[in-house]
Amino acid sequence: MSLRLRRAVPPLESFRDEVLRGLARPRKELPCKYFYDATGSALFDQICELPEYYLTRAEFGILRAHAGEMAALLGPRCLVIEYGSGSGVKTRLLLDQLVDAAAYLPIDISPGPLLAAARAMVAAYPGLEVLPVCADYTAEYPLPRPHAEPRRRAVFFPGSTIGNFAPREAESFLKHVGHVCGRGGALLVGVDLAKGSKILELAYDDAQGVTARFNLNLLARINRELGADFDLASFRHRAVYERALGRVEMHLVSERAQEVQVAGARFAFCPGEAILTECSYKWELAEFEQLARGAGWRVARVWKDPRHMFSVQYLTTD
Repeated sequence: MSLRLRRAVPPLESFRDEVLRGLARPRKELPCKYFYDATGSALFDQICELPEYYLTRAEFGILRAHAGEMAALLGPRCLVIEYGSGSGVKTRLLLDQLVDAAAYLPIDISPGPLLAAARAMVAAYPGLEVLPVCADYTAEYPLPRPHAEPRRRAVFFPGSTIGNFAPREAESFLKHVGHVCGRGGALLVGVDLAKGSKILELAYDDAQGVTARFNLNLLARINRELGADFDLASFRHRAVYERALGRVEMHLVSERAQEVQVAGARFAFCPGEAILTECSYKWELAEFEQLARGAGWRVARVWKDPRHMFSVQYLTTD
């Protein structure tokens, strides 16, 4: 089966504009969606293997134990749309259980890893139509139509990426997903659960420094693609759990007073001044259920790992 990569990637100008706007704010920040160039994607795959990063192991355990139940709920001839598809390894556990899937539509912002993962999926599932789209999945764009008419659309959104949205943004995003899925649609979403600060901070600041390299790679990408002059050695990674906000924050902290040039604009940093690069909200089950309900979804099933660290939730628009 032939494989064609559809592109709806924001142009370089969008990357530049978002970076410039973020650095000009009183509290400097950068969008976490730009972590995932080829290097960032490879580093994130390493993060998922780290002993401190419980999220991937917990979610894999849930999927291995319950993918059959999930597939039964989705039903036959389902079109599976995956946001932030990455390597698609978790998706295979679901596809192995689905009956006559209409197609698989992975969406990711990084074209190289997306195409490699899509080719691997075609090789593993020769009868499955794979329709990769290189895009920012939060944006509006037309999705390709599969050859087989699906009975329903389902979005698969594993990991804890829903936690990267602030609550109001998460509600808006869930409404967007409901629009994409349409009437009778479904959503399988990974939701990281609230827990102690020590576990959380170790998960985002590992002993081997892989997460630090992942965070700093964002500056390297800005240097390479926007002609910036960030001195990576003058910034350090910091992760902290802000209990009052219910989220882990990742920062890049300036080690000294310095000035940085990005796309012709100049930005001053004081010693200790931080750039916020990612927020990851952790949810109580009742909180997430209320959020989903406000976006037009009903939480129909929840699966948790034995330690109650992580959940996969099945939502419907019925």
